[in-house]
This record gives sequence, structure tokens and C-alpha cells, in this order.
Amino acid sequence: MCYNSYFRQPLNILYSSKKQQKSSDSNGEVTEEAEALIIKPSQRSSEASLSKVLYKTFGPYFLMSFLFKAAHDLLMFAGPEILKLLINFVNNKSAPNWQGYFYTGLLFVCACLQTLILHQYFHICFVTGMRLKTAIVGVIYRKALVITNSARKTSTVGEIVNLMSVDAQRFMDLATYINMIWSAPLQVILALYLLWQNLGPSVLAGVAVMILLVPVNAVMAMKTKTYQVAQMKSKDNRIKLMNEILNGIKVLKLYAWELAFREKVLEIRQKELKVLKKSAYLAAVGTFTWVCAPFLVALSTFAVYVKMDENNILDAQKAFVSLALFNILRFPLNILPMVISSIVEASVSLKRLRVFLSHEELDPDSIIRGPITNAEGSIVVKNATFSWSKTDPPALNSINFTVPEGSLIAVVGQVGCGKSSLLSALLGEMDKKEGYVVVKGSIAYVPQQAWIQNATLEDNIIFGREMNESRYKRVIEACALLPDLEILPMGDRTEIGEKGVNLSGGQKQRVSLARAVYCNADTYLFDDPLSAVDAHVGKHIFEKVIGPKGILKNKTRVLVTHAVNYLPQMDTILVMTDGEISEMGSYQELLKQDGAFAEFLRTYANAEQNMESSDSDSSLERTIQPLETDANSPSGKEGRPVENGVLVNEAPGKLMHRQLSNSSTYSRETGKSQHQSSTADLQKPLAEKNSWKLTEADTAKTGRVKATVYWEYMKAIGLYISFLSIFLFMCNHIASLASNYWLSLWTDDPVVNGTQQYTNVRLGVYGALGISQGIAVFGYSMAVSIGGIFASRHLHLDLLHNVLRSPMSFFERTPSGNLVNRFSKEIDTIDSTIPPIIKMFMGSTFNVIGACIIILLATPIAAVIIPPLGLVYLLVQRFYVATSRQLKRLESVSRSPVYSHFNETLLGVSVIRAFEEQKRFIKQNDIKVDENQKAYYPSIVANRWLAVRLEFVGNCIVLFAALFAVIARNKLSPGLVGLSVSYSLQITAYLNWLVRMTSDLETNIVAVERVKEYAEMEKEAEWSIEEAAPANTWPEEGKVEFRGFGLRYREDLDLVLKNINITINGGEKIGIVGRTGAGKSSLTLGLFRINEAAEGEIIIDGINIAKIGLHDLRFKITIIPQDPILFSGSLRMNLDPFDQHSDEDIWRSLELAHLKNFVSSLPDKLNHECSEGGENLSVGQRQLVCLARALLRKSKILVLDEATAAVDLETDNLIQSTIKSQFEECTVLTIAHRLNTIMDYTRVLVLDRGEVVECDSPDNLLQAKGLFYSMAKDSGLA
Repeated sequence: MCYNSYFRQPLNILYSSKKQQKSSDSNGEVTEEAEALIIKPSQRSSEASLSKVLYKTFGPYFLMSFLFKAAHDLLMFAGPEILKLLINFVNNKSAPNWQGYFYTGLLFVCACLQTLILHQYFHICFVTGMRLKTAIVGVIYRKALVITNSARKTSTVGEIVNLMSVDAQRFMDLATYINMIWSAPLQVILALYLLWQNLGPSVLAGVAVMILLVPVNAVMAMKTKTYQVAQMKSKDNRIKLMNEILNGIKVLKLYAWELAFREKVLEIRQKELKVLKKSAYLAAVGTFTWVCAPFLVALSTFAVYVKMDENNILDAQKAFVSLALFNILRFPLNILPMVISSIVEASVSLKRLRVFLSHEELDPDSIIRGPITNAEGSIVVKNATFSWSKTDPPALNSINFTVPEGSLIAVVGQVGCGKSSLLSALLGEMDKKEGYVVVKGSIAYVPQQAWIQNATLEDNIIFGREMNESRYKRVIEACALLPDLEILPMGDRTEIGEKGVNLSGGQKQRVSLARAVYCNADTYLFDDPLSAVDAHVGKHIFEKVIGPKGILKNKTRVLVTHAVNYLPQMDTILVMTDGEISEMGSYQELLKQDGAFAEFLRTYANAEQNMESSDSDSSLERTIQPLETDANSPSGKEGRPVENGVLVNEAPGKLMHRQLSNSSTYSRETGKSQHQSSTADLQKPLAEKNSWKLTEADTAKTGRVKATVYWEYMKAIGLYISFLSIFLFMCNHIASLASNYWLSLWTDDPVVNGTQQYTNVRLGVYGALGISQGIAVFGYSMAVSIGGIFASRHLHLDLLHNVLRSPMSFFERTPSGNLVNRFSKEIDTIDSTIPPIIKMFMGSTFNVIGACIIILLATPIAAVIIPPLGLVYLLVQRFYVATSRQLKRLESVSRSPVYSHFNETLLGVSVIRAFEEQKRFIKQNDIKVDENQKAYYPSIVANRWLAVRLEFVGNCIVLFAALFAVIARNKLSPGLVGLSVSYSLQITAYLNWLVRMTSDLETNIVAVERVKEYAEMEKEAEWSIEEAAPANTWPEEGKVEFRGFGLRYREDLDLVLKNINITINGGEKIGIVGRTGAGKSSLTLGLFRINEAAEGEIIIDGINIAKIGLHDLRFKITIIPQDPILFSGSLRMNLDPFDQHSDEDIWRSLELAHLKNFVSSLPDKLNHECSEGGENLSVGQRQLVCLARALLRKSKILVLDEATAAVDLETDNLIQSTIKSQFEECTVLTIAHRLNTIMDYTRVLVLDRGEVVECDSPDNLLQAKGLFYSMAKDSGLA
């Protein structure tokens, strides 16, 4: 049964293009980008090349950017050349004034042209990046729909979602950088050529320094890459674990396991931080080499130049033109390592994508799906052998059977014998080794664990077909959904949460069934749909839908079931043992053969046989009749009891209170109209339509990021480190300004006899200033990086703690996608995006201030012009940042649905394939991606808008700096002119950076805000309270008293349980029964304090449970929950996460849970890896693991939550007998759907509408002919 074979096979088809090619016609351009990735590469290439396909698709448009980039690069060098002419003009007193004005004008025009060309180039790059990302998301989604089950096991949901979010993003980033690969060397060569003309061979000294720095950077890029891969791995693991924790949070709370799992997460996080720390040190060294490189180059060049020959004079023209050229050089040299690391990251991502895209796909032709013809039968299987993947041993051997059209087939057998696998095989989900399989016509499939979408109930049932009112009503009635519709706040328009959180297990199963029935297929495959519903509902469904008289009586039906009582009505029964069909025939034939099946029946049939005898309509009537018919209620259509308009329903814990989010106005009116809704109209009036939403969408905050968020972040870093790094920044920039000012003084030294006097002093001071600059850089860079790690450790710890401390209601309201988003995207931002942005932000701020100071020193008259320009700049910047911030928020909010939908698709992929709805889901995904791009594209355009305006402001500063220099040419020394103009040439770039960084900082610091926002949420009670902690041996006898106990789900709702007074003595066995919605589950929720008491109290052995810590309470009571949830990790960890028990204890509990043989047969025994959600064990086996958990804990009080719904009767008996023998001393509370399990209990507690109606021993209750009697009669026990 394990499908963890980690194998990969190079497939030469990147994507099966058969089906998708059509979709581009239907909705025009929408899918073109993803389509383009679905081209089949030529068959000869053994390994599909993703990069080739990407190039073919996006290359042509992208090539335009080359031209723009080249033009821009050439214009960049106009600045220094014009500067040269300007300095000459200032030096040459006799030159006419018009020359100066002409140069100034020329400088301005060049700068403006440069701006326009550059941003046209950026626009092309960003749009290409966006298209790339869309295409990749599209192709991953399409691939996920055709990938085999075994291949899906090799990549967890978390990893696939990461491919979509992180790796697609990498390509997007790469698009903006990739041109630098040729542009950077071009800029370097041009700059060197001009420098050579200026300073002659001494340039080589500078070049040597640069060349030396390249390998240093390369080594660091390689190291960064290895760290990156390690960090991604830890991150994948952490997200996978978080995903599971959030899916199984209910179980964690019931078992009080939060701390164990918190430790597991923190352990992974610790590894992640270790790697982060290493890359932070690297980054610090990196920043140091970057910032010092241009300076070292200038220093070495000037030193060699003046030392080479006494007569080499460093005058203003040489020094400042060279400096301007060095500044140009600085950019390509800085960006190259970034480009290289970006390419490296993209290649890692490319590899991950290629591995995913070349996973094996389901062979669509392994199952022949033909139209209906009157040939041999509607399902024909000959000598077929199936396995879960090409390398696995077969799971089903030599299967032979034929199903005539329109017949009803049952598949029975023990847990884990391959019943569900048989259905998967018919659906084409397994790998066919040999044989021949035909399934005629369309298929409808009902999986064992219902898959519900986050959409309205109606959408879940219609599932993309067109609406046919009469059919829809018939289906709803047949699937016993009418009573549920009345209870749901908006009838069938009610929004169902993710994974169907606000439906009970039974309701989910019925919705899943209704979906299949509505779609009117030819062949129906049912995987045990009746297990999760109450006996009488199951009977109703069998008669109205599946059975010989049901809606589907003319269709071919294959039913996997554990319910013996329906078998006599089947046309054929297949008995499976260990992946083979051991017997086959009608009920009577099999009984005659007297084989395994007859044996199996004898054990179980007695109890349930009587059901057939009372098969008259009367029992059905009773199913639907109200429990107390009001005088005014329309005759017997009111179905289930409603408590305050909220169905408190059959699946313990999946209670209906979830739908009401804070905006609900619904519950207040229902008090009045409880019994007056008419069934005819399924939809509640539209007035209530928008009055509530179930899940709280990921909200977009508006307005500026509050200053407190920055303060929070500084506190998370540590104030000491924060202020230290700011101080070091100041030192660095002061040193840098001083060194350039010194240079201008040097160039103005008078020339005596063809040499300058103080070259050595000048050179020494220049060098010393440079070195102190380097030390400061290294210091602040370390401080920021280390501080960033402190912050991310602190913030993640808080977030994790706060989420785990949240009450259950919080998880029901918040889609898991939002929470996972917080743990992946936001934490990732805090880890690796914010620290570098802070460095760059501080750097650009000080650069701009420095440049202004220098211009003011040179030409004080500029004081008139700088403030107004500054004001324009601020206005533009504020206007832009507000827009860009909101766009960014909208973009991240519209990103969540893409992931949620993807997650949902991955979970329900077999259902989607069975119904052949892939097209529709692909289209839905495309629409969601488009929604996201709608927010992203404007933000690209806004960036361009801003940059053009800002650079214009920068260009004006250049204009005025030059203009004032020309006007005051007689008072100025050439050194100062050179200094001021060369600084003003840089200011454009700095201003641009500054706004970019400001907006980046604002948009990214939002991550801190979003992580913090969960800190203010309501929390559950304390986990442990020292002073009130009960003794270790408590509870000693297990006596439970409910005193006037009442419970409500939210402050504004009515009580679901009221006035419960009952004393349960130690060691009693109590059955809790009641029609759906009577409040059975609410009782357990109260006992575990998942919901706190509204009134009254529960006393266990003399201690009021409300007074002690939650963990103190939950550790002492054990529950076997309805949904058996396992976590990925070893089997041992699933049984005992705190490592409190020895191996012998664990083996003993497995033996008692009848799992010992199974576990001993596994290669890794107790260390057997369970996959995500325990998918490599069958549902029945998972249930037994939960039983083993309970046996290990061995507490005095055991709560069974209809724990046997998903197992066959034999296993059910095993569980019951184990509980009887092992928990003899303990108090056992059982919520029962199958009444026969509790007939020998000491007492039975009958609940109705939240109150205790009867409470006595089963025999007495049967004699009393009350509610219990009528329920027993329905199940054929009375």
C-alpha cells in the first residue's frame, strides 16, 4: 500500500497537449501563455528542455529590449564627456559664455533621453516577467491535473504550491536582470576605454583590483546558492508541517499535542535560521566588497598615476571625469553578482520545475472509455493487474469481471484489501500492468472522504453542469439534504468553507453524493458513501438513490460498502481479499458456496437482518418526520431539530456554528422564524443573502503603514543593534563625503615646476578616509544582518505561539490558505527580503543627503532651487507610494485565492478527473491568475510613471548645478565645479533608488504587520495554570458531573445545550444518542473545553474543569475522534509525540489495536513514514492507529466519537471488544450512530434539542417506548 517510490523518469513530453490545445479557442487569449509551454519538443531530445520552450515563447517580444538597453548604455557615457568639456570651459577664462550654456543644455537633453529609453526597456522586461510567471503557474496547474498518484506522493502539496509561488517568482525576477549579462561587460569596456584616454596605462592598476574582486564575488555567489537550496528544503518541510498542523488542529487540541508540534516546527526553523545566519555573514562580506570596490579602484589608479611620473598632475578634469566613469563602472560590477545569483536561483527553480513537469502522467488510454454500445457490459475487466506506480508491486492481481449495463454491484472485504484501489483502477488512477479494461460512457465518482469545494452548496452539487431546477430538487430530496438546507443560513446559497468545514461529516458525504447523482452519468462508482451518515439517513439514501428503486435504478452502479444489510438487494457481490477477487456472485449464490463470504455474514448479519423486515414505507416516513410535530408545522417535513437555526449535527466537532462570521445578522431573526420556513423554497430571501460570509477573506489593509510597525520591527531586532547600525551608516557616509572633498582640494593644489607639492600627504589622507569608510560599511552590514535574524526568529516564534493558542473558532473562520501564506510568504519576506532592503534604503537616503550637501558647498545659490525641487519630489513620492502600496496589497490578497484553489484542486484531483471537469478547473485557475495580474500590471506601470517623473527632478538638479557653475565660473575653482557636477550626475540614480526602496520597505514591512495581526486575536484559556494544577493521579475514579451545564457557540447565539444535569460514576459506560443535531457532539466539545461553558459547570472527581489549565485537562481525557487524522512523520511519532513511552508499551498498544501484524510486516516497523495526512494507510487502519493512541494514554475517561463509522463490521467488533476489555475500569462516553454498539452499556443518555430527554439503562428505555425506542426501531433493533 505504500506509494513512496521515489523514482523519476525522463519523459520526452513536457505536457500532454492533446486535451488542452482546444481551450485556447474557447476563451481567446486567456490561456495562450500556458498553452505555449505545452508544445511537444521534438521526440529526439531525451530530456525535455523547459528553457528552450520558454525562449521560443517569450523570446521575440523580449528581444526588443536589447535595442533600448544598448542605446541607453551609450548615452550613459555622454555625461562624463560633457563634464570634461565643462571643466575645460571653467578653466579657460577666455572661452565665450554661450559655450557654457550650450554644454549645460546638452547635458540636460542627454539625461532626459536616457530616462525615456531606460524606462521603455524596463517596461518590456517587467511585462515579459509577468507573462513568464503566468505561463509557469498555468503549466504547473495543468500538469497537476494529469500527474500519477505515485508521482504526487514524491512532491507534497506544500512543495507543489512552492513551485507555483516561489519558483515562478524567480523567473519573474530574472527577466529584469538577464540583459545585464551582455550589457554589463559592454559598459565596463566602454568605461575602460574612456579612462585610458584620460589617465593612460595607470588605469590598469584599477582594472587589476576589479578583476581580483570578481572571483571573490563568484565564490560568494556559489556559497549563497548552496545555502539557498538548504534553506528552501527546510522551508518546504516547515510549510508541509504547518499545513498538516492547520489541517489537523482539532486533533492537536483534543490531544493537547500543540507543544510537541511546536517543538517540531521550531526544530526545522532552527536549521533554517542557521543557514540564514551563514548567508547573512556572506551578505555582509559582499556588501563590504561592493562598497569598497569603486573606492579601491580610484585609489589605486590615482596612486599609480601620480607615482609613475613626477610630471603627472592630477587636475580637476582628470580626477572628476575619472570619478564619474568609475561611478558608471560601479553599477555593472555591483549588479553582475546579483545577476549571476539570480540566474543561479532561476536555474535551481528551472530544475525543480523540470522534475515536476516530467513526472509520469496517467496514461489516458489505459482504460478504454467508449460510448455506450450494447456490447458485453458497461464495465469489462479482463486479466487486469494494477499497481500504484510503475515500480511498485501490483496492488490488484488478475482481476476479471464484467458488469452488465444497469446492474448494482457491491464490493466487500476487510480493511485494506483493495476495495478503494479497485475503484481507482476503474477511474484510471492506477498504473495498468496488463489486461484490458473498458468503462462505457461517463463516470460519476463518490470518494470515501468527501471532497468539498469552497463555493456555495449549489455550486458543489451542480459542479459545472447547467442548472435544471426539477432534477436539482429531486436530487436534493433523494440525498436527504432538504432538512440541512433549512438549517443552513442561506439555504443552498450558503458558502461552504474550505474542505467543507461548516458541514458535518455526514452532510459532506451527502453533498458529494448529490454531486454525482446530479451529473447524470452512465456509470456510478461509490466508495462507501453510507459510512458517515446515520443509520436511518443511510437507509433513506439507499432506497431513494442507490438501491433497486432509487433514482439511479437504470444506471450501472458499483458500491464499496461495509453495510451487510444492503447486500441481499445487490445483483452481484464481489468479495475481495488481498488485492484479488476471491468470490463473486449474487447474495444467495455466495451463501450456498459457504466460503469466506458466508462466514463473514454469519458474524454480522444477525444484528442487522431485521432491517429488511420493516422495509415498509412507514419507517421511511418516520425518518423524515419531525420529532415533535408542532401544531402549526406543515405536516412532517421539518426534518431535523434545529437549535436556533444552527444545525448541531452528526459529525462531532464539525459543527454548524462556523458559518457565522462577525457580520452575521442571521441568528437573531431565526429565533422567531424557526418553524415557519417553507421547504418549497430552498433559497432564503436575498435580504439575508449578503448578511454573512463564512470565511474571512484575506483582507487588504488600507492607508499608510503605521509607525508602530517599524517600531515593532526595531524592537524585534533589538534597539541597541538598531541604533548602532544607524550610527555606523552615518560614519560611512561622512568618510565618503570627506574623501571626495579632499580630492577636490588636491586637484586645486597649485602646480609648481610641473609637479604638485604635497602628493604624499594628499594620497595618504585619501587612503585613510577610504579605509575607515570600509570598516564602517562592514560594521553596519553585519549589524543589520544579525539584527534581521533576531527579528525573524522572534516574529516567527510569536506567530507560531499565537496561532497555536487560538481557539478552534478562529481556525474555522480563517481559511488555511491565509495562515499558510503567513507562514511561508510573510516569514520568507522577513527572513530574506527586509534586511537587504533596509541596508539599501539607509544607503540611498544618506547618498541623496550627501549629494545635496556637496552641491550646496560648491554653489551656495543652489539653496534657492533645491527646496522647491525637493518638494516636487516629496509630492510625487507620497502620491506614488500610496498607490503602489495599495496595489501591492491587492496583489497579495488576490494571490491567496490562486493558492487556495490550487490546494483544493490537488486534494480533489481524482474527483475532477473522474467527472472529466479538467477544462473548467483550468479555466477557473486562469481567471484567478488573471485577477492577480490585474493588480500586478498597474503596479509595474506605476513604477515607470514614478521613475520618469523623479528622474526629471534629478535631471533638473543636474541642469541647475551646471548652470550655476557656468554663471559663477569666475569665482569657482575647477575642483569644486567637477565635484558638484559629478555628484549631481549621480543624484538621479540615487533618487530613483530611494523611492524604490521607500516603497519596497513600506510594502514589505507589511509582512511584519500581518504577522503581528494574529497577536491581537482572542486566545484560548491558559494551557497550564501552576497554582490550580490537579494532582498527577487525577482523575482517580473518573466521575463526571454536569451541573446545570449550558453551551453556546458564540455570544450572540442561543444555547445549544441547556440545563444538562447528570452524574456519571467512575467506570460507567454511557452511550450518547440523539437524532442529528441533538447536541451529542457539543457535549464532548464542552468536556474538552473546545468551547467554554456558557452556564453551569463540569466537575471531574471534585475538580471544576474550568479552573484548571487546558493541557492539564486534555491530557487526562482521551478521545478517539471521528476523522482519524495522522501527521506525516514516523508511526511512533503519531502514537507518542512526546516520547513518553517505551517501545514495549507502544507494541503492546498496537497489539491490542490489532495493528501489530500489519506494523511488523512493514520494513521500518515503528519508524514507518506516514505520508501527509496518513494517506498511505487505509481509513480503517488510521482509525485503529487512533485507538492505539488511546490505549497508550490509558486515561480514566475515554470519549468515543462514533469512532467506528469508517471500518468494516469485523474491525468494528475488534475495536468494541478491545474497549470493553482494556477500558473496563474507565468511564467511557460513546456517541453512537450504530445503536447496536451501545446496547450493553450501563446507561444511555438520549439528547434532543440540547436537553436530556431520557437517561437509563438500554433495556428500561426500550420498555419505556420513548425516543430511544423509536430510534432503535428505525435501526431494526426493537
